[in-house]
Amino acid sequence: MVSIVSTVAYLGLEARSVEVQCQVAPGMVGFSVVGLPDKAVAESRERVRAAISALGLSLPPKRIIVNLSPADLPKEGSHYDLPIALALLSAMGVVDAEALAQYVVVGELGLDGRVAASPGVLLAAIHAGSQDMGLICPAMQGAEAAWAGQIEVLAAPDLLTLLNHFKGQAILSPPRPGEVEPPAAGPDLKMVKGQETAKRALEIAAAGGHNLLMSGPPGAGKSLLASCLPGILPELTPSEALEVSMVASVAGMLEGGRLSRTRPYRSPHHSASMPALVGGGLKVRPGEVSLAHLGVLFLDELPEFQRGVLDSLRQPLETGVVSVARANSHVTFPANVQLIAAMNPCRCGHLGDPALACSRAPRCAADYQSKVSGPLLDRIDLHVEVQAVSAADLVLPPAAEGSAEVAARVKAARDRQSERLMGMAARTNAELDGDALTDHAAPDDAGRTLLAQAAEAMRLSARGYTRILRVARTIADLAGNDAVGRIHIAEALSYRRQAPRN
Repeated sequence: MVSIVSTVAYLGLEARSVEVQCQVAPGMVGFSVVGLPDKAVAESRERVRAAISALGLSLPPKRIIVNLSPADLPKEGSHYDLPIALALLSAMGVVDAEALAQYVVVGELGLDGRVAASPGVLLAAIHAGSQDMGLICPAMQGAEAAWAGQIEVLAAPDLLTLLNHFKGQAILSPPRPGEVEPPAAGPDLKMVKGQETAKRALEIAAAGGHNLLMSGPPGAGKSLLASCLPGILPELTPSEALEVSMVASVAGMLEGGRLSRTRPYRSPHHSASMPALVGGGLKVRPGEVSLAHLGVLFLDELPEFQRGVLDSLRQPLETGVVSVARANSHVTFPANVQLIAAMNPCRCGHLGDPALACSRAPRCAADYQSKVSGPLLDRIDLHVEVQAVSAADLVLPPAAEGSAEVAARVKAARDRQSERLMGMAARTNAELDGDALTDHAAPDDAGRTLLAQAAEAMRLSARGYTRILRVARTIADLAGNDAVGRIHIAEALSYRRQAPRN
């Protein structure tokens, strides 16, 4: 007899159907799992054996074969434990096979039969809904699965409770969706002393989703400015919150099924490896650029990152996705991020200050800044010099305008973009391209003349030319103007720096 239980395999944010086929047949006593299992799946034999023993049952003294179909698809993770156990119990006649056929099953088993959490439950629930099936998952992740919509969710704390449910002895109550977390309170722009130019650049970056690079001496407030950005960004829409939560679910970071409307803010250390930043590794997992999807990726001390790691961001910044290629799989994660970077002008950080600069200036600045490649700098829309804060600035009273006022202007500009881009793939001005860029960001005659002259003088690349148009469109939105004029082009050009020749 062969019993079948449905589960899933995760490839990026895609959940693929997997059949757990279990056969209990005469032959040499043994328990084997086939179908390209990784080590965690292969070890599920011992966890399943112990969990069934905890029920007071023993495995039949026969040949037990578990096949994970399709057999050529790699199977990774501990979420196969529960479906394997249920398939085996079905083959033993303990649980009804027809009842199990209505569900997709995921969950890790403890030795005592408890059902432990496993990554990707939200994806599995969405997949189950698309197949008109229910979902069996760990009790602690029932609130997460309930966000998938109108599907039946059985959130079981342990294997015994689940079996009693199918026997009608103890019915499991349907879980309710987790709570929506309130917006996280961060630093307010009122805390920033001076730096009006940098504040203006930060507002433009927030309004249009543009990449920003701040360069200045230590202690000028670059990191503080970056930490203020989440406080002026608009909340995620419900559909965007679901996208972000799916990435967090795959990474095992969606605790308690709580969804957040706050945009992600990730700030990895400069020692981060390439798999940590863009994803990958032995078991392909999303990296920092995907965990920051639809939010902010802040890279402090930009030149201190390994050059190869930084250059790996070039493709995600352009396409909004990360593709991790392996010999046996090709995994894609979303990576539509807003890059905010900060750096010192040189290793000592005091270039231009005769009293503090090192003896190697200005050569040390060229060597230090050359660690960041020209193609990466060309993908950054706004470049701003953050000057040192003087003692006179520090004694000034707090600014009258803070994050709340800036956030209101940013939201108004984003609303204008949403209305203009309705029905299009682009969400913000930073994503405008092709005909959409021509239709919505073309400047007037005076602006076009200025941009042409600047492109020649600054030797702008085609990418740089396009990004100036996008920034100018955002500046016009902040001003409430439908047309892009010369003044908007002029301000956008003031934030542009020609990429250095390496």
